[in-house]
Amino acid sequence: MAKQITDQNYAEIIAGDQLVVIDFWATWCGPCQRLAPIIEQLAEEYEGKAVIGKYNVEEEDGDLSIQFRIRAVPTIVFLKGGVQVHKITGAAPKADIKAAIEANL
Repeated sequence: MAKQITDQNYAEIIAGDQLVVIDFWATWCGPCQRLAPIIEQLAEEYEGKAVIGKYNVEEEDGDLSIQFRIRAVPTIVFLKGGVQVHKITGAAPKADIKAAIEANL
C-alpha cells in the first residue's frame, strides 16, 4: 500500500538512502484518479526496495508542493538520499514510472 506523505512526516520518510517516489495528487483530478491504482500496484511491487507514497495537495499546507515546484497534478517526484533525481508530470503509463524506479534504485 502506498504510504501517505504529509508535510509532517516527509523529513522522516526521506531520511534514509532508499528511493522515495511521491505522487502529488488531488481528489478533483481525473488523471490522478486513473493513476492511483498504478501507484498502489507499484507500492506493492517495490515494497522493501523503495518507499512509494502519495501527497494530497488539497489536504496539506503545500510546503512540499512549493519545494518541488509542483505546478500540475499528477506529478511524480523521485528522491534518493533526499535529493530529487527524476520528475514525471502527467499521468504516465506504468511502464514509464517503473522504468524510472528501476533506473534510480
